[in-house]
Amino acid sequence: MNKILELREKRAKAWDAAKAFLDSKRSGDGLLSAEDTAVYDKMEADVMALGKEIERLERQSAIDAELSKATSAPITNTPEKTGGAPKSIRAAAEYRADFLNILRGRAPVNNVLSTSPDTDGGYLVPEEFENRIVAGLEETNVVRSIAKVITTSAERKIPVAATHSTAQWTAENAAYTESNPTFAQKTIDAFKLTDLVKVSVELLQDSMFDLESYIALEFARAFGVAEEEAFCVGTGTGQPTGIFAESGGTVGVTAGSATAITVDNLVDLIYALKSPYRRNAVFLMKDVTVSALRKLKDVNGAYLWQPSVQAGQPDRLLGYPLYTSPYVPAAEAGSLPIAFGDFSNYWIADRMGRTVQRLNELYAGNGQVGFIAAERVDGKVILAEGIQLLKMAAGS
Repeated sequence: MNKILELREKRAKAWDAAKAFLDSKRSGDGLLSAEDTAVYDKMEADVMALGKEIERLERQSAIDAELSKATSAPITNTPEKTGGAPKSIRAAAEYRADFLNILRGRAPVNNVLSTSPDTDGGYLVPEEFENRIVAGLEETNVVRSIAKVITTSAERKIPVAATHSTAQWTAENAAYTESNPTFAQKTIDAFKLTDLVKVSVELLQDSMFDLESYIALEFARAFGVAEEEAFCVGTGTGQPTGIFAESGGTVGVTAGSATAITVDNLVDLIYALKSPYRRNAVFLMKDVTVSALRKLKDVNGAYLWQPSVQAGQPDRLLGYPLYTSPYVPAAEAGSLPIAFGDFSNYWIADRMGRTVQRLNELYAGNGQVGFIAAERVDGKVILAEGIQLLKMAAGS
């Protein structure tokens, strides 16, 4: 943690130096010479590289913390009577032991494994194993960390107020004026996401190899990448509907340029969002868009982008937290490169548990064993007014 704080302070100092250099070298027309541009670009690249290293160390720290957790909690209350069933069979040590035996190709001992209700089969993963996957998803999937995540057992229909009632000033003894609020409905379904990894038989036979951790983290990485892309730009056909899809958030501001974003565009975007949503609002954009905004100043001459010097806290843009994803569209003609809003209005629905299935025969000729992981998930903007999008002008 000390190393992370040290790097954050170093990045803040590097950014201050870059701003000072930029201010000192700008000519009357606001432009830099070719030589000064090259120097500034190098300074900015150093700032971005430090940011990436901070992110890597934070991910590493989170994974280390997760993997070092105790597999059982100490008894802090009066023990229950022996012979009682655990609250969840998937949380029992016997379930985890049988699951690991299945992964390594050995026969289960306790015969307590539960199978998936899906026709594809597979064993429901132990709760601890699933928690590792979810922790990995949250670390590699920024949208999961800021959206509303629910668990459903079936398709879920969510009522949304389309219009509201209107109060009227009414004279004494006069008739009341009726209001007729209407309701729309959003449906959260489930789309299937799968991954298949192959492990050599020799590696499986090596008792020193932590198979459970490897598979959990590998599936977490793969699912996190696929999910985040869908949560950003998914079409809604066979996959979740993305925030930056045409049917996602509301276009609150259209830039006057096809490629450039101004300070006024960002201010307009902030105030296109209703005041109650701004209390928990954040920015979401691509790294290359952040790079373009680093040089912008507000009317008081302060740079819009401010690096965070506190571990675990995001950078800020105009005072609001800033998150980045590589799957957000770039700032080009007609694109939607920035979202600003309260992302609890984007719902992610996880359907039941994740499953893992072992394939013994399919890759036997290559001396390998396959493992399939599957999950069912959907994502959708439930209240569009809660997330405002910036749209670039159409190209000429």
